[in-house]
Amino acid sequence: MPAACPRPNLRTFACLTTLALALAAPLVGQAPVQGIEALTVRNIGPAGMSGRVSAVDVVLSDPSIIFVGSATGGVFRSRDGGVSWEPIFDDQPALGIGAVAVFQPDPSIVWVGGGEGNPRNSAGVGDGIFRSRDGGDSWERVGLEGSERIHRVITHPTDPDIVWAGVMGPAWSDGEIRGVYKTVDGGDSWERVLYVDESTGVGDLVIDPSNPDRLFAAMWDYRRYPDFFHSGGPGSGLHLTEDGGATWSRLGPDEGLPEGELGRMGLAISPSDPWIVYALVEATRSELLRSDDGGRTFTTVSDRPGIAPRPFYYADLRVDPADPDRIYSLHSSAQVSTDGGETFRTMVSSSILHGDVHELWIDPTDGRHMIMGNDGGIGISWDGGDNWRFVENLTLAQFYHISLDDRVPFNVYGGLQDNGSWFGPTDVWENKGILNAHWTRVGGGDGFSVFDDASSDRWGYSMSQGGNLQTFDRLTGQRRGIRPAHPDGVDLRFNWNAALSTDPLDPSALYLGSQFVHRTRDRGASWEIISPDLTTDDPAKQRWGESGGLTTDATGAETHTTLIDISPSPLVDGVIWAGSDDGNVQVTRDDGDTWTNTVPAMTGAPETGWVADIEPSHHEPGRAWVVFDEHRRGDWTPYLFRTDDFGATWRRMGDDIPAFLLAVEEDPHEPNLVFVGTEFGLYMTLNGGTDWQRVPTIPAVPIRDLELHERDGDLVLGTHGRGVWVIDGVHALRGLAARPELADEPVHLFETGPTWLHNTAEAIGYRSTGMAMWQGATRDYGALLTIHRGAPSAEATIRVEDGMGLQVAEWTAALEPGLNRVVWDLEANDPAEGTDLADGMEVWPGRYTVTVDVEGARSSGTVEVHPDPRVPAPDRMAGRERVQALREASAQSDLALEAMRRVRLLRQSVSQVMDELSGDRADRAEALLAAIEGYQEQSAGDAAALRAPASRLRSGTGPVEPHERMLMERAATAVEALRSATDALLTGPATDFAAAMGDDLPDGFPELTPLGAGGMTP
Repeated sequence: MPAACPRPNLRTFACLTTLALALAAPLVGQAPVQGIEALTVRNIGPAGMSGRVSAVDVVLSDPSIIFVGSATGGVFRSRDGGVSWEPIFDDQPALGIGAVAVFQPDPSIVWVGGGEGNPRNSAGVGDGIFRSRDGGDSWERVGLEGSERIHRVITHPTDPDIVWAGVMGPAWSDGEIRGVYKTVDGGDSWERVLYVDESTGVGDLVIDPSNPDRLFAAMWDYRRYPDFFHSGGPGSGLHLTEDGGATWSRLGPDEGLPEGELGRMGLAISPSDPWIVYALVEATRSELLRSDDGGRTFTTVSDRPGIAPRPFYYADLRVDPADPDRIYSLHSSAQVSTDGGETFRTMVSSSILHGDVHELWIDPTDGRHMIMGNDGGIGISWDGGDNWRFVENLTLAQFYHISLDDRVPFNVYGGLQDNGSWFGPTDVWENKGILNAHWTRVGGGDGFSVFDDASSDRWGYSMSQGGNLQTFDRLTGQRRGIRPAHPDGVDLRFNWNAALSTDPLDPSALYLGSQFVHRTRDRGASWEIISPDLTTDDPAKQRWGESGGLTTDATGAETHTTLIDISPSPLVDGVIWAGSDDGNVQVTRDDGDTWTNTVPAMTGAPETGWVADIEPSHHEPGRAWVVFDEHRRGDWTPYLFRTDDFGATWRRMGDDIPAFLLAVEEDPHEPNLVFVGTEFGLYMTLNGGTDWQRVPTIPAVPIRDLELHERDGDLVLGTHGRGVWVIDGVHALRGLAARPELADEPVHLFETGPTWLHNTAEAIGYRSTGMAMWQGATRDYGALLTIHRGAPSAEATIRVEDGMGLQVAEWTAALEPGLNRVVWDLEANDPAEGTDLADGMEVWPGRYTVTVDVEGARSSGTVEVHPDPRVPAPDRMAGRERVQALREASAQSDLALEAMRRVRLLRQSVSQVMDELSGDRADRAEALLAAIEGYQEQSAGDAAALRAPASRLRSGTGPVEPHERMLMERAATAVEALRSATDALLTGPATDFAAAMGDDLPDGFPELTPLGAGGMTP
């Protein structure tokens, strides 16, 4: 078992390396589920709001190749100028990205620095520096594990082995792995060439494009705490090297920098005149500085209020490649100046591209070509920023929470970092996938918890930061704020990510957490407080109004001593759990009259820990699961606890999970099956928490929330960086958790979730989509059969029977050892008499038995087929008439096919020997071919008339329609005409030719017996 890692620094470097290696392998104690990749995994988006981008680089020799580093979603590559994208970093141990750098002389060499350098309260983490030697197809980690955040990677302009890394280091703790690092051997070894102290890292790093020995490093002294943020300190400063990093000089007031304590700085060197250097310096009074002598002296360009509005989150500068006075300042919007920074204007409205800008790549050969990265993805401009194309197919959405409803198909609801609150379908019955247009925005700001109001088809709830709760009307789009106030005027403390939940036993109830538990049963028209202050109420942790350091940033992100989880029991009315951000896990068993803090009974729980998630059991009234997330104190230890007695005692579990935990979900049908979302992907246990294994089909993206749909059995993941993922039907995992011995059987068919008959419509709004549109994968149509096969591979026969035991369909499928997914398309295949079904027809709603036979071993299960809920259920009695008509039409169509088959064989067999014939045989052959030509001209219309009824009848439901009857009557007439013409051909010219040939009939010559009236008589 890997050791717990309290914080990323030199003392725990080896420990972090062990954890990282463990991410790539199953955990000891539980055999990995063989064939788990058979369970369909779908990334359903959304991409219409995208997500935070931290880095962009482009291959200059081929600008169609673009690399985008997302804050918590890995690296994407486009090979066509941004039309289509592929994730290329998903097999790495962490997907937090801080920097991407292409070695331009040889663009097959690409570098990635892990961990974003804009450390907001929800920022993700990385795990070292990575190198690719094949343009991003594969990656190798080459050092700096434990760095957590690498904000800059700079390649030497000509030497592929020389690289500098600007390591910001941990945000929530001290750390020795900080400063500027340099390799001269392509990453085999690294030397730290600039270091200040364990609380100071690199805020920016730039290189002189004309002299690779000249670099500027902005060192930043900063620290984030759960209840406070501080930017600035003695470690902050601007450093210059002129020998590639061997020695550095610190610049200060004598060189024109502000007096006193400094904070974060953004740097930029003019490509066209490298003696011009800009610095945006956070100070008591922040300033934009300019140097015209290569950084030896600086002068103040501007110190107006707001010149550096929020340095911890954005402090970047860029300079146009041709005009040293055209500079860009990136913050809540992208600002451009044409006078060296004296004045700025907004380059693009946030209604066109998202604000909160973190990256602006400018083509060094054409300053009009730019790619902007922000909290809402990327935009591309070719005219200097006058016009932009938003890239709408990068799925980087950062969900905080998700919830589900029970519609068919069911929807997922969730809130995203700086992109509001949304809901959208987990499946659509349309032919172009789940589009961005299928998603609906129902709240602004940073979105957090979003819920459907189960007591109404019309209403729902969404919440933004600070407990700003509102109802939304899905019919009109109206929103109404309903956040409560204390009736006695007590100041309420709402976390940035406040607790919000519905009640599984009371559809009208909604709970909201401040330091109290608030409840409404009338959509916020009235509220009741059902608890005392359930936090520590420690005044020392209530200093959010002063947060920020040199630049005050009191947005509420550090509001502390608050409730962040409220979870009512799904089994017992009045049992409610509540967790705080300062370490309390409270429970009431009497609907809030009394509360008990259960943490004193938790051996090994972190003191004043962050209670990230509480999951009351669906199986035992006294059971609950609790996750603590302590990365905000520099502790990456997994903390998972379970109680079976309402918190009187607790058992710690999951110590062998090599990641800090974010959420836990117990299967509502099988208590041994439990999932946890971590910073580095998805883990599960099949034995109630004793042993854990990683789910390898999900990349190592942060999973902030996860929900199992109780009816359908789908696992839905709310990732913080890659949108929503759905694992269709985890019934097999449920079965293996309940009965592990099933894996030893020759074959086993697991429970199948509910299946719906439905039509697949044309997509809304589009005929053609091109390649630049997001199209989330839909669920496979039909019944998803999951079959476990013991070794070896084998062919299985799968048979479906109706409720009377009559065969409906049968086919074969190849099975590999482990899990297999086979989809029954709900069509009848050679159905038995008495089934009310015709071949190729969709089955009726009802229960069917599926049997899998493999080499004498057999396993059976049931499939429940439901009617399309949007339309009335089909009338089975009327359907019988349609089935009989379809059978008649099918027989007629079969007769036409048989007639055409025989005539085709006649023509082919005679034609292949025609040149060898003479005399009477040649005459008879010519007569036969002429008769065939006349037959085909005469019967073409008859054959078309015969085919028409079957396709029409298959597409309809209910009683046979008058037009369908007319088609059948035409077909009956055509049957007689075709039969007569075919029989005349067979018994006339064809028989004459056969008599002339005697025993020398050509190969393939068909039988000459008459077809018979209305059917075939071989």
